[in-house]
Parts: sequence; structure tokens; C-alpha cells
Amino acid sequence: MVAVGTATTVKDVSPHEFNKAYSAHLKRSGKMELPHWIDIVKTATFKELALYDPDWYYFRAASMARKIYLRQGIGVRGFRKIYGERKRNGSCPPHLCKSSGAIARLIRLSLKWKAHEFYSKLQHLHRK
Repeated sequence: MVAVGTATTVKDVSPHEFNKAYSAHLKRSGKMELPHWIDIVKTATFKELALYDPDWYYFRAASMARKIYLRQGIGVRGFRKIYGERKRNGSCPPHLCKSSGAIARLIRLSLKWKAHEFYSKLQHLHRK
């Protein structure tokens, strides 16, 4: 729990609570366009099925926004490694397999445009 009167940043809040709140904000705002293939896509090649949660895209976007804030300069390759998991190879030993790059690229691009719109509105307000 954060004391009253202290500054609160992303690092002070638990990741799950931040992602839940920010994904709800992204869904309410309606500024993120969902791709048409959202309900059938797998998040990685080693997955067997698509995700059951219909809001998984917003949750992933919130998680990626938090990671961008904490680790500036992270790219699609870094997100593929972060969201990658262990691939089961049957009788062979398991190995780390990266997640889908298309999803990371699309979310990163939409977050970039969302930030660009925010800063352009902010500059417009401060112009004399």
C-alpha cells in the first residue's frame, strides 16, 4: 500500500494491478483498433489454440506499455523473448521458443501512435 501524499509511479504499483487497470482504460477509450483476426490467432507457433479471453489483446498492450516504460529501447525482438515460453518437444528436451512478432509489432505501433497523439495534444495546449 502506498502512503497518502507520496508520488506513485509504475514501479510502485504491482504489475498485475497496473495491467488490469490500464487494459480496462484502453478498452474504454476505444482508441486501439483491434485486428480482424484477433479471435483466431495464436500468440506463438508452439501454442495449440487461440486464447479464450476476448480482452487478451488489451491486456498484452498494457503489459507491453509497462515494459516500454521500465525498459526504454526495447524492440520487437525483446518482446518476442519476454513473451516466449518453453516448447515441449516430446521425448526431446524442451527449448525456449519465441512468441509471435506480428502481435508485438502491431501493439507497439499502436502504442507509439497513441503516445504521439497524446504529446501532440499536449503541445497544442501549450502553444501561445
